[in-house]
Amino acid sequence: MPNNGYENEEMITAKEIMREFSVSYQIVNHYTNFGLLPVVKKEANIRYYDKSTIKSRIKQIRDLMQQGYSLSLIRKKLDQDDNLENTAQTPQPRST
Repeated sequence: MPNNGYENEEMITAKEIMREFSVSYQIVNHYTNFGLLPVVKKEANIRYYDKSTIKSRIKQIRDLMQQGYSLSLIRKKLDQDDNLENTAQTPQPRST
């Protein structure tokens, strides 16, 4: 893959997600459009995703669906998890 500014991240396309995680192209599209699978970059008609994020997300989605959660609730849970992760990585101002 050409240098796309994401050389430290392993990228994966929608077609590769289909093969590696045994989901249909329609499911990849649906999850992407619904906000469950974040696209990192789009070139021409090809979407690129961060492979480690997708691996984690697909596992979480499958686990939560087995527990009976709807896609709406799954998206809220994933968004909350992302917000917690981002908050933990953001340096907090020091109190004086």
